[in-house]
Amino acid sequence: MEFNVKTLEGKDAGKVSLSDAIFGLEPREDILARVIRWQLAKKQQGTHKAKGRAEVWRTGAKMYKQKGTGRARHHSARAPQFRGGGKAHGPVVRSHEHDLPKKVRALGLRLALSAKLKSDDVIIIDNLVAAEAKTKALASVFETLGLTNALFIGGAELDGNFKLAAKNIPNIDVLPIQGINVYDIVRRGKLVLSKAAVEALEERFK
Repeated sequence: MEFNVKTLEGKDAGKVSLSDAIFGLEPREDILARVIRWQLAKKQQGTHKAKGRAEVWRTGAKMYKQKGTGRARHHSARAPQFRGGGKAHGPVVRSHEHDLPKKVRALGLRLALSAKLKSDDVIIIDNLVAAEAKTKALASVFETLGLTNALFIGGAELDGNFKLAAKNIPNIDVLPIQGINVYDIVRRGKLVLSKAAVEALEERFK
């Protein structure tokens, strides 16, 4: 399909052909949910930890005599039911990662791109280049384009001025094509691709 290309100033810069195999799929929420869950699980540190009864420091002496008190037969003050005792079944240091087939991950990315295009939330810019690293100037450009919440995907190498200028603008993310991912596409309102990014995607899914 043909898609209009714009400049950062909002002027027409020709057209580009988009592959139906990448941008023309019928969106599937179940696949997107699986990929996002996989991504977020990989990001979890898994460093949460609570001490069990074998790890807390309390006396090992029997709390009181076995018989004659009328109370339950307790042995250790480290038991979970006592204040200062160990946590029963508490969190331990572990990895939250789980496997997801490569084909499902690739399909998830294509479905995310297709969903954005279907909802008219894709903009293609000929070149993501800023003349100077000025946040105020770039913010006014984004305002002209109506971009208040967007993910920008550039080519393999990002323009240094553009990256620096966009860094401090709220709700704006800038990534090279290598960093494109389903979670960032879905969490931002608009998806802005450079022509180099489109060409790289076509090459990747050829």
